[in-house]
Amino acid sequence: MRIIKLNAIDSTNLFLRSLSIDTNVEDFTVVVAKHQTKGRGQMGTVWSSQDTKNLTFSVFKRFDDLKLDQHFVISMVASLAVINTLKKLNLPKLSVKWPNDILSENKKICGILIENVIKQNNVAATVVGIGLNVNQVNFSNLPQASSLLNVTGISYDLDELLQSILKELEILFDLVESNHFKTIKTTYESYLFRKDKPSTFKNEEGLFSGFIKGVSNEGLLEVLLEDNVLKTFDLKTIKLLY
Repeated sequence: MRIIKLNAIDSTNLFLRSLSIDTNVEDFTVVVAKHQTKGRGQMGTVWSSQDTKNLTFSVFKRFDDLKLDQHFVISMVASLAVINTLKKLNLPKLSVKWPNDILSENKKICGILIENVIKQNNVAATVVGIGLNVNQVNFSNLPQASSLLNVTGISYDLDELLQSILKELEILFDLVESNHFKTIKTTYESYLFRKDKPSTFKNEEGLFSGFIKGVSNEGLLEVLLEDNVLKTFDLKTIKLLY
């Protein structure tokens, strides 16, 4: 495993993607930065992080035979790697807000950005970007954000957290290579935020209610609506309100 440590960069994902285009990047190359000037979240959102307080890194992973319709397993693996690490630290009430925001006590403490390299209808490689709020205390205008320090009152060593998450990623990606998709999916679904609870959603037509039941193999959210109709939704078409 090669770990590149940077003081500051626009985005660890952008850096690693550019590096993979220009050079033959070693599998499981990691880029970690003390500060990101243009950290990114899902669907073009900005990931704001205080200098040296949090863990911001990206991992490059190659695949031999991962079909395009199996791409969501990468998101599930990244989510579970963080969850498994935080479970060892006794973080309370851990859950995954679909598709891959990690919550503790219903507050967002981690965001994940997956960017895949597609070749001939296969996922040839991926860049997994992870931003974990660790020792930051204040989150201006972000009432749903928190950190490990805020939740537990304990300060954490960033390098130790990084090594723990990377170890979990290696274990889980080995399960992907050996086709244990069902095991990964079942475990991921067990952590889904508001699973089987009455929830309110928003789409272009307005507000509606339903129960989160799980995810499809392609990563679509499965919601049980009125009259026992099970419908799937893409990330771009639905928002869970909480």
